[in-house]
Amino acid sequence: MKDNDRACCCDINVTSSKEKRVLIIALILNAGMFIAEFGAGILSHSTALLADSLDMLADAFVYAISLFALGRAQLWRNRAALTNGGLELIIGIGILIEAISKLFIDVIPQADVMGVFGVAALLVNTVCFVMLRQFRQGDINLRAVWICSRNDMLANIGVLVAAGLVALTQKAWPDIVIGAIIASIIVHSAWKIIQESFRHIK
Repeated sequence: MKDNDRACCCDINVTSSKEKRVLIIALILNAGMFIAEFGAGILSHSTALLADSLDMLADAFVYAISLFALGRAQLWRNRAALTNGGLELIIGIGILIEAISKLFIDVIPQADVMGVFGVAALLVNTVCFVMLRQFRQGDINLRAVWICSRNDMLANIGVLVAAGLVALTQKAWPDIVIGAIIASIIVHSAWKIIQESFRHIK
């Protein structure tokens, strides 16, 4: 084997090892935050927090699937991205249904709990976003992971906006609206990932 070939193999191994380490850290952070935020969402009756926590759960699965696809053939990576997109789509539709159901329940969520966990989730997702940013120009699977991380940060900001509006108005509608917007963003991004995955698989 030529020296430059050996160097190329070393670069690939180093890159794969780096990607794996980042994905494992992101997986642990998202899984932990899902448990905390989901519990807070139930206790505070917040649609936005529940939506954000389920997005965290979806991302934890996304990272796990991406770890499985790492280092495998391109077809497996494309299939993993398609699976990621499908999972995100299901989660997004489920959140939309939950938000609509809250229209018929007159319960005001706890703004202070929403604010605390919204900030915590934003910090976690910011860390993930920074770690994953270096892979945003990688293959479709890693791009899908980075897109999920970016959307999470937008969702976290939405939770904080909802918390502020609930505290100001003492109404539930800001929480429901923000929850529905988060779900719509998830559905839109998932659909884009699915479309791109199909193009690569073909």
